[in-house]
Amino acid sequence: MAVPTLTPVSTLSAVALSSAGNPSDVALTLPFGIYSLSAPFLSGAADQVAYVYKKLGGDVLDIELTTGNVYAAYEEAVLEYSYLVNLHQAVNALPSMLGKTTGSFNQDGEIVTGSLVGANVALKYPKYSLDYFRNIGKAFALEGGLSSNDPIYSASLSTVESVQDYDLQDIIESASVSGIDVNGNAVPYAGKVGTKKAIIRKVFYRTPASMWRFFGYYGGLNAIGNLSSYGQYADDSSFEVIPTWQNKLQAMAYETAIYTRNSHYSYEIKNNKLRLFPVPTIATPLVFWVEFSIPSDPWTESEQGVDTGVNGVNNMNTLPFANIPYDSINSIGKQWIRRYALAICKEILGQIRSKFSTLPIPGESVTLNGPALLTEAATEKKELRDELKTILAEMTYPKVVEQQAVMSDNLQKVGQKIPVLVFVG
Repeated sequence: MAVPTLTPVSTLSAVALSSAGNPSDVALTLPFGIYSLSAPFLSGAADQVAYVYKKLGGDVLDIELTTGNVYAAYEEAVLEYSYLVNLHQAVNALPSMLGKTTGSFNQDGEIVTGSLVGANVALKYPKYSLDYFRNIGKAFALEGGLSSNDPIYSASLSTVESVQDYDLQDIIESASVSGIDVNGNAVPYAGKVGTKKAIIRKVFYRTPASMWRFFGYYGGLNAIGNLSSYGQYADDSSFEVIPTWQNKLQAMAYETAIYTRNSHYSYEIKNNKLRLFPVPTIATPLVFWVEFSIPSDPWTESEQGVDTGVNGVNNMNTLPFANIPYDSINSIGKQWIRRYALAICKEILGQIRSKFSTLPIPGESVTLNGPALLTEAATEKKELRDELKTILAEMTYPKVVEQQAVMSDNLQKVGQKIPVLVFVG
């Protein structure tokens, strides 16, 4: 039987990468199209075709890729670079951006609503702030009775003769439900207690007989001064220049004296149950006051109407970082992108060639290098990512400060070795 003569229509592969790309063809082949409106990106993607063609030996052997594969790889490389750089900047910026403005993002990671649209926050140098430290400090301020996100309220209760125990939780909750206190006055904590346990801060009372004067005759001790080193006197026409803090200490001493010496009542609180000592009689003050706070959920805004940042940035996910604009990537980044895009192209080509390990031809067969390309591509991608991560890790703000400290110390050491010349006249 005679061997037939083969007359193929073409001796070239049906799909082969061309030697150059065209910027006008890039936008229609991009999977995401995030940079499709950037002319520099379109030109960079087109140039990548020639780079891949030369690096993979397209002028020697056909490369079973399309220009669209290369364009897509280039877009992925830019997005990967943006991802890694944004991660690095998140480490730098998060401490200073907690509680600050965030936004809403579309499917491409671009900010679409809010005041930061188009602001490119990822390219900004954030001002250092102590917001997280300040946020923690407010919790301690509340315990100290100072300014805080949670307000401190005041409630009153009327004593009953021969009744020693009073349920403060029930009294406060009832006033919260009704919106008025025992005197019929509106309460600012109406509807805010519910099932929350009131945190009692202070219990006190006042009587019509409670009176003291800081200056002048007959006001408590009938003398002013610091009671020791400055001396005492009681003449309104006599004055002594003393520091302001001394007056403050005197006022505190008088206040403490009233609460300690003049009071004949004490109390104890257990599980918001108030027990008065001694048992109230007809001579007991009719009204006691209670200062308390209502614990708020950490994810709700302040009841005082002040923006406390709970709806702002809380972690890496809410940082207002969009994709880095292609125009803002310098030569270092663009070279990394070219190399990473080449590795992606190797990966795509390896997957294509791995579908058939060999191709039969008349009298012989051709073994394809798909597995080798996949292995090489995986190694290169990992090395490129590790390289960029390592470099970025050495450029965090704490590292920069650390390097400056080392340089300062070394400069001082060098200065110490400079001889001091002695002038001889």
